[in-house]
Amino acid sequence: MTSAVQTRDLTRRFKRFTAVNCLNLEIPRGEVFGLLGPNGAGKTTTILMLLGNVRPTSGEALMLGLPPGNLNARRQVGYLPEKFQFHDFLTATEFLQLHGKLACMSAQERAKRIPQVLERVGLADRAGSRLREFSKGMQQRIGLAQAILHSPELIILDEPTSALDPLGRRDVRDIVTELRNEGKTVILNSHLLSEVEMTCDHIAIMKKGRVAVQGSVSEMLSFSHRVEVEVAQFSDAAMTAIQKVVTRLRITKLPVTRFSAWVQNEEDIPLLAQTLIQNGVLLKALVPQRETLEEMFVRVVEEEEKQ
Repeated sequence: MTSAVQTRDLTRRFKRFTAVNCLNLEIPRGEVFGLLGPNGAGKTTTILMLLGNVRPTSGEALMLGLPPGNLNARRQVGYLPEKFQFHDFLTATEFLQLHGKLACMSAQERAKRIPQVLERVGLADRAGSRLREFSKGMQQRIGLAQAILHSPELIILDEPTSALDPLGRRDVRDIVTELRNEGKTVILNSHLLSEVEMTCDHIAIMKKGRVAVQGSVSEMLSFSHRVEVEVAQFSDAAMTAIQKVVTRLRITKLPVTRFSAWVQNEEDIPLLAQTLIQNGVLLKALVPQRETLEEMFVRVVEEEEKQ
């Protein structure tokens, strides 16, 4: 089975400015993929090239095995842009009728799908309301409805939860999870990294138009090299001994009862525990810490800035 998206050395220049620089991505089908990066990293330009709305300067891309802009590929894609302006004089149903026609859905398909997607995004009771009456969060929901209306194979969501409250964000997470369970591929661009961490299978972090890191969320966040330790009967001898095992220590209170330690490898954790015990320390707790996506994102971006 082909990947949902493949790019090879995809590049876009605007005069002297390079927005996307030799981008290499491979997004598996049937997964939720997080496309992350600070403002100006090139995420939106990448999405527009995949959709065929912006021509690449060089390089190649395939979307569902077809070139960007191919009509057969476009029919299988749903897209919710970050900044959208809908026809606010239309009702929710009229708006989805319009987008259903643009997606070449038959009248029978539209009659069946429109009530379903309105129910799915929590707007069933507002089917007859005009979009100008909708709050920002409701507009975000109707935008999501039009993106999934024609049951596309690939759904691209640009900041889909930006205007939603915590309950609304949970609803969107549930919808994205359901889409993945149905075998759909979802590309998610969001600055709410906690949402991405809970939702995505794989991520890529872009910086200055290229991929800084990419991979499985579970593998990338499995271990942060930091261990939180609680002890009693800590001694100077123990301090000297563990300094040979760890790369860094952070002690916030004297006498020492708790401290943070950084180790080179996960395999060094048992050695740290053994060293403490051998030096007469009563070990109460030793907890390896998992790096959050936000912590990793900041670390990667800051490291890139130094290069």
